[in-house]
Amino acid sequence: MGLIAQFFIGFIFGAGLVVSGMINPAKVLNFLDVAGSFDASLAFVMAGAVAVTALGYRFVLARPKPLFSPSFMVPGSKSIDARLLVGPAIFGIGWGLSGLCPGPAIASLALGAAGVLAFVPAMLVGMAAARWFASPQERPATTLSGGAARQFGG
Repeated sequence: MGLIAQFFIGFIFGAGLVVSGMINPAKVLNFLDVAGSFDASLAFVMAGAVAVTALGYRFVLARPKPLFSPSFMVPGSKSIDARLLVGPAIFGIGWGLSGLCPGPAIASLALGAAGVLAFVPAMLVGMAAARWFASPQERPATTLSGGAARQFGG
């Protein structure tokens, strides 16, 4: 049941990206071009996403446990380190250069655009490299009791 819910949520997310036009890299690049052809629509999409997420977290975290898991998974570390700063910086540079981030890139695969067909494999290689270079303590949890996350509830 959890896999079906994840597919449905991913489908809604992808449909939202298509409807909002955020699978078009030019939308992102125009948002970043404040001195030229600036387009603020991405800011409104982000604001809407933040509002929905904030409401969702408020309701979901009030529950004793998630619907499809025995407990909540929340990052255990609150420290700001080099990895926390460098990772998002690399992500932002890639987003600014290509106009794509993972969600819109995957939603755009059906279009078969050359840029997306080059971006997605490079993204997957980057994700694999990040996991490969991570020390065992930094690797994401693969089980509900893994070291990268702290459990709440259940």
